[in-house]
This record gives sequence, structure tokens and C-alpha cells, in this order.
Amino acid sequence: MPQPKDLDPYANPRTFYGSELRRLREAAGLSQNQLGERVFCSGTYIGLFEAAERRPQVELSRALDELLGSGEHLQRLCRLARTSKVAGYFADAAELETRAASICEYAPMLVPGVLQTREYAESLLRSARRASENVLQQQVDARLARAELLAGGTCTAFWAILHEAALQVPIGGTTIMREQLAHLIETARTHQHVVLQVLPFSAGAHPFLNTMISIMDFPDAPAVVYTEGVYTGQLIDEPTLVADHRSAYDLARALALSPEASLDLIASTAKDHSPHEQCT
Repeated sequence: MPQPKDLDPYANPRTFYGSELRRLREAAGLSQNQLGERVFCSGTYIGLFEAAERRPQVELSRALDELLGSGEHLQRLCRLARTSKVAGYFADAAELETRAASICEYAPMLVPGVLQTREYAESLLRSARRASENVLQQQVDARLARAELLAGGTCTAFWAILHEAALQVPIGGTTIMREQLAHLIETARTHQHVVLQVLPFSAGAHPFLNTMISIMDFPDAPAVVYTEGVYTGQLIDEPTLVADHRSAYDLARALALSPEASLDLIASTAKDHSPHEQCT
């Protein structure tokens, strides 16, 4: 993890937040561990903020301001540092995605965002009916940009388990679904670091049946889990809960079809989306 002194504090709002937090902490004569104890988090967590490895948190910034006697200084910087092109509840997870060495994701009903086509993503976001056309297209662009995780020389290892239901729900209509499923196959075939599995209906009950989860591992920081519901998301970094999610994910991996059999099922399902059965 880069040390705070190696960062340019004026590079962006997050590095400025980190440098100001460090300045205020040192002025108070506190170590990272000592400061963490007083605001009920670990010293490592404080270090991640100072190194601009994690996006500042609103409630924690308020507690830090109160403890360090800095008025609302860190809270104001926090608002600047938390500006994001994606939904607010997903912003922290989106930032962590770009830093993860590996991501293991489970999707119960929808294709994971990293693997979505433009048409699929647009249909899905449009169904929410919460944004103007201009904002909607910005949201689509932001979602598609996440696919960069799978490209380039420093690509992230990505393992996705999709419940069979995610192949069946005709998001945007059958043509869009056929193209989306074809995209899944192409991505898995052309990216060695991408593994796809399908959890079939026959697998029965599973802890993740109604929950999307993403387990992110990092080369220099503890693993985290992200879970998401309707218009809400949660990051989990408590080690015991992370371990519980990982165990459940390993079970899903064991119950799922093999990667090759999964691609065969995806291809077969794509054929089932008949062009004569368009959604209205």
C-alpha cells in the first residue's frame, strides 16, 4: 500500500482528504492505531484513508472532526471525495473493484454489471424510470466502463456464478437477451482470467438465492464483501462475516455446473429466446 507521504495531496479530492487527515492526526499526537481506537475502527482502516486507498466515509468523518477539533473540515472534504458517476450506494464498491486482485461474484437474477452489454444495461436501468435520458446514458456509460477490469495487462481475475434464472429473465426482450448471452460466452472464451459457472435450478436451496454478492480480494488489504438489493448496497469487512460469505460461495461453486457445461447451457438458453416471443 502506498504511504501517505508518497501521494500528491492535490492530485484529487481523496488524496487531499488523506493528507489532511494525516496532518490533523499528527498534530494531535496520535498514531493511526490510537486514532482508530478512539473512533471505533482499526489503525489499518485509518491508514487506508490516509493513503487514499479507501473512499472517505461520512459518519467516520463526522467522528474524526469531533475528535480532532476540526469543525466540519473533513466532512466537507468527504463530500468532495465521494463524488461518483455510479449510484451512491455502489460508489465505494465500484472504487474497490478497480483495486481488487480478484473478484468472485454471485448473481441470482441478473447478469453482473461487468459482463453486461450496452443494450442489456440500458434496458435494465431504464426499467427503474428514475432518470432523464441524458443521465441514463451516463449511467450506462459508467456501467460499461467497469468492463475495463477484464482488459489490459493488469486485469482482475473474475469468477462469476450466475443462477440459471439470470439466463431466463428476458431483460429488454429476446433479441437483447440472445446478444447478452452470446456476450457471456465470448467473454469467457476470450479471457482466460474470467470463469463463468451456472447454478442450475436443480441445485435447489442455497444461502445466496435472493442475494447478489461480490467477494473482493486485494494484494495489500483485507478482503471485503459487497451485497446489493433494490437501491441499496452494503460493504462488509468484518473478518468472520467475510469468511462466512466465502464458505457459502465455495458451496455454490461446488453445486454449480462446470465452466464448460455452464457455457453449453448458456448457449442452449440463448436459442430458447425465440425472436417470435418479443417482450412488450
